Amino acid sequence: MLDLSLLPMSDDAVRIRTMTHADAAAYADGTNDEAVRTYAHLPAPEYTRESVIEMVDGVVAEGLARGVLAVLTIADTATDRFVGSMVIFDVTQDTAEIGFWLRPEVRGRGLTVAALALVSQFAECSGLRALTARTTVDNRASQRALSQGGFVSAHRGIGMTPSGSETELIHYERVFSEGDGRG
Repeated sequence: MLDLSLLPMSDDAVRIRTMTHADAAAYADGTNDEAVRTYAHLPAPEYTRESVIEMVDGVVAEGLARGVLAVLTIADTATDRFVGSMVIFDVTQDTAEIGFWLRPEVRGRGLTVAALALVSQFAECSGLRALTARTTVDNRASQRALSQGGFVSAHRGIGMTPSGSETELIHYERVFSEGDGRG
């Protein structure tokens, strides 16, 4: 289970925190970006400010309460402005999968790698032993970020994306050191 008492977590560049209604318009707008539409494989075909608020109050709140799903905001540390999304899903006692995307105007600044470090710390301190991630074979930016974020390519295979499409995926894993990270 995810330990929400650990949030928010920040470094000099980014903060990861629970998503709020104030993030809804920026989230919805960000999902219209072509790269997000192509590579994020979001479960809904379209997002609006209202649908994101409904998501935050519904499935996200329920997942957070149960400790099994976290749709987190990646925010600029200085301004707390929404710059992207980090989702932790398929949470078990030992592992969880992550997915992420950034708004186009903040890409190329190392924010994804910083957010991956924070989410890894969050997962380890929550008692998980590993995080996994999947990306398409043509998503070089995510492959670079995952590698720089301490994730190792585990294998390739045809798989189902969160949007329900079947495609060739590279599976990554980041295994934490022995212990539960609480020491």
